[in-house]
Amino acid sequence: MRHGKKFNHLSRTASHRSALLSNMACSLIEHKRINTTVAKAKALRVYVEPILTKAKEDTTHNRRTVFSYLQSKEAVTELFRTIAPKIAERNGGYTRIIKTGFRPGDAADTAMIELVDFNDLYNPNADEKKATRRSRRATPKAAVAVAEVKETPAKEEAKTEEPTAEAADSTEEKAGE
Repeated sequence: MRHGKKFNHLSRTASHRSALLSNMACSLIEHKRINTTVAKAKALRVYVEPILTKAKEDTTHNRRTVFSYLQSKEAVTELFRTIAPKIAERNGGYTRIIKTGFRPGDAADTAMIELVDFNDLYNPNADEKKATRRSRRATPKAAVAVAEVKETPAKEEAKTEEPTAEAADSTEEKAGE
């Protein structure tokens, strides 16, 4: 029976489970993505997302609180220096779990858990502002008009450069005669 079972114990004692999650959280913070089983990835997501929320505000109290969970100075500094500025505008959902199939040895369900803002495949233009959902166009009319205006002078300049090059060739021929 699962009466009162609030989280997955992962078939470990409490100290073993907390050590496992702490080590996995440090690895996730340092490497930005790790491969593990689906059950451990789901448990890690519940463990690490409140830590990432704490890291958004860089205070001494938050640093000490995060250190009590992670027990790694390198992971804490990496979290507050590089990860926190990137996730500052995000309101949660800092991690993504992608199922990757089955492990060959015991056919366990495996998954990759990663930090969302550090994946360039899903966020190729992360620095560009996202379009609102209300807009059905990929580019608004004003942006298309500005792009056309910018292209037109460039074409005219290219046309004016070609005759000047031909004129220079003709003056060289005349000088040669």
